[in-house]
Amino acid sequence: MPLFKILKSERRYAGKVFSLVIDEIEYASGNRGIREVAEHPGGAVVVPVFGDGSILLVRQFRYPVKHYVYELPAGKLDPAEEPRHCAQRELDEETGYVAGSWKKLVAIYTTPGFCSEQLHIFLASDLKESGHGQRLEEGELDLTVERVPFRRAVEMIERGDIVDSKTICGILLAERQLQRVET
Repeated sequence: MPLFKILKSERRYAGKVFSLVIDEIEYASGNRGIREVAEHPGGAVVVPVFGDGSILLVRQFRYPVKHYVYELPAGKLDPAEEPRHCAQRELDEETGYVAGSWKKLVAIYTTPGFCSEQLHIFLASDLKESGHGQRLEEGELDLTVERVPFRRAVEMIERGDIVDSKTICGILLAERQLQRVET
């Protein structure tokens, strides 16, 4: 028996980043409810690791929270784009680096209580400069790139200096992956 059936579904907003869908549902019990869903195409996240164990972080102003946030390079999937291609594009555009080696770590739902966004997190290594530098969009022109020792990035999470969930997840999973490789 299904948990619910959709009685009515209405797309109330279709934007550049997400759409808002309002569903009227009926539970198996007969009770009714409303579900508001932010539909998002998903994205890719990169943990760029150098041979010396340092990583690249970006720091940018995030309008919804009105302050600067440390993050891993990341971006939204274009229509029909493969997650790894998105990760490669975003690493190049945001940092001016390319990677020779890629490993998918995990795919996560960021906020499944109201949003369909799924992020694919990749470990990128064998980094080298692209030769053309960053290619930032207008809203990213204040984005800065910082190369930090891996241990310092973990400490930044522990101190609350890194608060972005995809970044926390990516760094901690990459730390585990890299420890496995060393042993």
